[in-house]
Amino acid sequence: MKIGIVSDIHANIRGFNLALEAMGDIDELLCLGDSIFEYQFSNEVVGLLKERGAYVIQGNHEEVFLSEAGRRARERPGIDPDLLQWLADQPHRREVEFGGTRILMVHSTPWEPRGTYVYPHSAHLERFAESDADFVMYGHTHAQVVKRIGNVTIVNPGSAGDARDNNNNRQLSCAVLETETGEIVVTDYPDPRYAPRPL
Repeated sequence: MKIGIVSDIHANIRGFNLALEAMGDIDELLCLGDSIFEYQFSNEVVGLLKERGAYVIQGNHEEVFLSEAGRRARERPGIDPDLLQWLADQPHRREVEFGGTRILMVHSTPWEPRGTYVYPHSAHLERFAESDADFVMYGHTHAQVVKRIGNVTIVNPGSAGDARDNNNNRQLSCAVLETETGEIVVTDYPDPRYAPRPL
């Protein structure tokens, strides 16, 4: 099976569509949180995740938007109430299994309290290997990670909507897991919002 992995779309529908194009023919789609951005809800992004039957978790941006602090933002005209409820119904973490491959999905960390930014060279990565899973997938930092520690492979696909990683020249990115081989392929692509306009 081919599992597509995106995170931190941040309401960038054009970036998300390019991720889907880059990942090609996938069997399942995982979104590791922050599909929306601060107080901006995207019917297009959330609707496409729902339409694709994606496995979705909430990130810190969803938590704020869906909290009391986001009440006024949720009342803005134009937000599809069914999509808002669908996103609100998503968990903060998921354990999924495909063909015997066990995946733990979290946005920031597998431990509480959530919210730590775990960058590629952080000593905190070692704690991810304590999880009872073959793969632990997370987002939050917008920085790519593919690292095996013990029996666990840790994956951060980077951001499909808000590039901040200097290690890939601040490009957007997504990843695909081939469950039969365990191979992870990360693909970079430019943010279409900043593409040079023709003269």
